[in-house]
Amino acid sequence: MAQSDNVVALILGGGAGSRLFPLTRERSKPAVPLGGKYRLIDVPVSNCINSGITQIFVLTQYNSASLNRHISQTYRFSNFSTGFVEILAAEQRKDSPDWFQGTADAVRQILPHLRDWNVRTLLILSGDHLYRMDYRKFLSRHYETNADVTISVIPANPSDAEGFGLLKTDPAGKIVEFKEKPKGDALEEMRVDTTSFGLSAAESELRPYLASMGIYVFDYQKLLELLQTNDKAVDFGGEIIPAVIDNYNVQAYLFNGYWEDIGTIRAFFDANLDLASPLPKFNFFDTEAPIYTRSRYLPPSKLHDCDIDNSMVSEGCIMNGVFVRRSIIGLRSRIDTGVKIEQSIVMGSDLFEPLEEIQQNLDAGKPHVGIGRNTTIRRAIIDKNVRIGKDVALLNATGIENADGPNGCYYIRDGIIIVPKGATVPDGTIV
Repeated sequence: MAQSDNVVALILGGGAGSRLFPLTRERSKPAVPLGGKYRLIDVPVSNCINSGITQIFVLTQYNSASLNRHISQTYRFSNFSTGFVEILAAEQRKDSPDWFQGTADAVRQILPHLRDWNVRTLLILSGDHLYRMDYRKFLSRHYETNADVTISVIPANPSDAEGFGLLKTDPAGKIVEFKEKPKGDALEEMRVDTTSFGLSAAESELRPYLASMGIYVFDYQKLLELLQTNDKAVDFGGEIIPAVIDNYNVQAYLFNGYWEDIGTIRAFFDANLDLASPLPKFNFFDTEAPIYTRSRYLPPSKLHDCDIDNSMVSEGCIMNGVFVRRSIIGLRSRIDTGVKIEQSIVMGSDLFEPLEEIQQNLDAGKPHVGIGRNTTIRRAIIDKNVRIGKDVALLNATGIENADGPNGCYYIRDGIIIVPKGATVPDGTIV
């Protein structure tokens, strides 16, 4: 891809992430832990690096400290390279006094930071999607069709389609119609024959819609023109794209691999647990396109008398007499004898708690960082630095869909128990 030196990637991570609360109570969506040792932001950044795109900006707005720290500690390119991963936080200026109002507004506000980069092509990505894509193919489609805008689309079934922006194309792949989250008759009108994109007749019958992934390639000069012409528009999917289809060359690029929008607690929970399955839909063990994250130089995990199956255990853990099924155990997890964990995500800890502090806490009746003995956890997300006492039962046996626990020590969303970052669950608690 000869034009790669003129490609800049923008990863949008500025949303409040309210649907992922309480995981986003103290961090932005892209900083939410994934798979025991990664963060969501590692996925699009790694896709960029694996595609030869190393000039990357990450746009942030809410709770950005954790994300800033992770980016600064993880992505450092050679002094002899032009590569970088840099945070662009929302800022107030005389010509732009408001915070980011939407995806298009966020890009409009940070344009002054791109003036000196000789940008020809802007790749706009989301910070909360789980997928592996070679952006070189995406960009090749953009250049080959001499497009002003290219949108990455994925075939969708009827039940999923109404939650996305849907589009129609002509036989050459040029987008001729776009509707944002249509329902009823409007949804039916957006059916297309996806065999023209390479799907089999059977696949096309199951997935007769083309859904926007919220991933775009823009000709930079055309983007400047679009944002100026549509100066009141704040969102790409809802406003910019529908407004430009008639007057610009807007092309579709079909991506037919695994892709998951990690926008809700249920989606986050299911995608994480699938990582621990024998044949996961998303594979961290792909040596040709690895997912990068921070190097922590932790010791190997110690497991004594444990029974663990269909699970992932990260580095630095100490587990004694633990039963684990279909779960993710994150960095530096300390789990005591008799604990049972099923279909759960334990995110671990940011630091090792010294033995002296552990003993002092236990003497004072306060649980150590980790999970105390004889505790049972099922269908739960245990965030970082949590203290769960002994003889605790986090089961949601009555099947409550949504609830808030006392003093914010736990929440239930979509039937899944969530213990937020830094919370303490006292001995004997039953949920």
